[in-house]
Amino acid sequence: MKRTLALLLMIAAAPAALGQTTSVVVFKGALLIDGTGAPPIKKSILVIDGDKITAVGKEGKLHYPKNARVIDVEGRTIMPGLITVHAHVGLVAGTQNRADVYTRENIENALVQYEQYGVTSMLSLGLNRDLIYELRDEQRKGTIPGASIFTAGRGIGADSGAPGIPLAPDQLYRPKSAEEARADVREIAAHHPDIIKVWVDDVYDKYPKMDPAIYKAVIDESHLQGLRVAAHVFYLGDAKALIADGVDVFAHGIRDLPVDDELIGMMKSRGVIYVPALMVDESPFVFAENSAVTQDLFFKQAVSPELLQLLQSQQYRDKAEHDPNLAHVKAAFLTSERNLKTLQAAGVRIAMGTDSGASPTRIPGWAEHHELELMVRAGLTPMQAIVAATSGSAAVLGVSDRGTLEIGKRADFLVLAANPLDNISHTRELLSVWHGGNEVQPRVAAPSLRVQ
Repeated sequence: MKRTLALLLMIAAAPAALGQTTSVVVFKGALLIDGTGAPPIKKSILVIDGDKITAVGKEGKLHYPKNARVIDVEGRTIMPGLITVHAHVGLVAGTQNRADVYTRENIENALVQYEQYGVTSMLSLGLNRDLIYELRDEQRKGTIPGASIFTAGRGIGADSGAPGIPLAPDQLYRPKSAEEARADVREIAAHHPDIIKVWVDDVYDKYPKMDPAIYKAVIDESHLQGLRVAAHVFYLGDAKALIADGVDVFAHGIRDLPVDDELIGMMKSRGVIYVPALMVDESPFVFAENSAVTQDLFFKQAVSPELLQLLQSQQYRDKAEHDPNLAHVKAAFLTSERNLKTLQAAGVRIAMGTDSGASPTRIPGWAEHHELELMVRAGLTPMQAIVAATSGSAAVLGVSDRGTLEIGKRADFLVLAANPLDNISHTRELLSVWHGGNEVQPRVAAPSLRVQ
């Protein structure tokens, strides 16, 4: 009996001798951008075991199991998976916003698309039905594909206020008093969301703004429940009032006036994170004014045939050109660009979001890469934009297990054919996406011949 037990122990202790495969994968030779803002590592080694990173460093200075799977990524670039902290699911079908498309199939398709475009985690920032919690919990058990779901649940808007898209009654709370707002927050909190969303502004004077007493109650009750609050904001004055009441995240850029020293001081002292979402104000006119955008394969593979046909039509271009709100939108976009640059230079924490999925022209996955390009056009360096879209966004989620390529973090990363520090558009040059240690084929893969 003792000899049998000893033999069994020897067998268990020597899986390699029995020809069992290892779960360790080594990526050797790439330029590695770790998401912290530190200088990239040339000729790097990245080691993953299952869904975790176990080693990161210079080639020749790290040891790994002899039977590990080694992938030669010489000439490639590795960076963390993108994280979008302002996105939506289940709101769009084809060319329309519809209240009846918040379905499991539609949401799963969006999550897969985000992942195939290198977005490994996404925050569905409001306008969700309670189905989102079921999907999130199923996904964490390994049964739902696509980008990792984080959620704000339904969110809280003003009575008769924003947002103004078709919604089912169970997709948004609209409290009429501070007491109702507190009750709504407690109901959301029972589902264990990742953050609370509140709509404050009037969306270019279209809707009534939220009563400050209501958003103050939302913020206070959320903090009592251990939850942070992200605000849909537009005006500088509202931003200051929200910070004074304790808001944690701005989910949109400030777009009416240049940010000032007072706001910067408030944001830095309170640790408020800024999500500029430049794509929001560019999306009403970019496709009409720059038709080349819609001709690109990276874009075409992200949209439905009917939406592509619409965006390429003269009818769409004429409607966009004659939009009576166009001048206001363009002015807001320019102000948002300048404010992003100012806040970045001042040391305010920046994250990345696009409001993708909220309307047909905000395209899941594609929008996130385009947002990085807009951030760089606004004056950020490619490294600053990447940090915002990785570790900066992880800070919004309130998680420490992703956003950077460090020991113990999730194995969420992208293998690129070219270096995005040279040109931020190279984030589109996806050779492979690794999500939780599993390889995912990109929707549009970069031709391998581009890599020498």
